[in-house]
Amino acid sequence: MLIILLFVIWMLFLDTNSWLIHRELDQEIQELEENKEYYIKEIVKDQKNIKTLKDSGELEKFAREEYFMKRDNEEIYIIEYEDSVTKNKNND
Repeated sequence: MLIILLFVIWMLFLDTNSWLIHRELDQEIQELEENKEYYIKEIVKDQKNIKTLKDSGELEKFAREEYFMKRDNEEIYIIEYEDSVTKNKNND
């Protein structure tokens, strides 16, 4: 009985292929699979964005909205609302 108990303890905790190591590896595999799913969704989303940006009108709209680009004869006014501006604690 003692030998069986020692064997079980050895296999569960001390061996290089122990149950604890297998559990850690299974958790790591699960995290990697979740990351893979996330990045696949991001790739699909980026491919849709690239497809829409191939249109020159959409590209111009994107540049204006994201990078505040403008034409030479235009003026741009950025309107910030009070709730969207971060407040500095020293000035309050």
